[in-house]
Amino acid sequence: MTTSTTKARSATIDTPIGPFTVIVIIDTDGTPTVLASGWTDSTGELLPLIAPDLRPSKVEAVDHIDGVTDRVIAYHRGDLHAIDDVAVAQHSGEFLEHAWDVLRAVPAGSPVTYTEFAAKSGRPRAVRAAGSACSKNAAALFVPCHRVVPSTGGVGHFRWGPPVKNWLLAHEASN
Repeated sequence: MTTSTTKARSATIDTPIGPFTVIVIIDTDGTPTVLASGWTDSTGELLPLIAPDLRPSKVEAVDHIDGVTDRVIAYHRGDLHAIDDVAVAQHSGEFLEHAWDVLRAVPAGSPVTYTEFAAKSGRPRAVRAAGSACSKNAAALFVPCHRVVPSTGGVGHFRWGPPVKNWLLAHEASN
């Protein structure tokens, strides 16, 4: 699907760890599909993360997006499963797309190591590729790359910063 002429919507909401912005396209039946998201108030920071064949030509800022922003708020309030079935569209190579699907199956509160994530993705020796899947993930939270941690301890890298990743992991561990 080429969306270079597709219009998208974006909304920014306040969360306990800062502003969270999401960019979506709305299907003809009204279903929102997340193209990119993260803890920023800048749509311009998110647009380059979207694959060129999905990147919209225009983005309309709105206050909320039914079926998305309400679920982000619910997640941050403790309903960790509120985001589980929100539709996401990302394009890349076969391994990355499969790895992103695998990430969506990692349960909240049960982080995995990069080595475990590589194995779950079907390539146990491809730990660097697993890390790449996390770093290239445009749909933060909905594709929970924050649930992948180094086997040596700590939280590792995260596009939105270690404090955000620490908060997310602690939030999921306590609910």
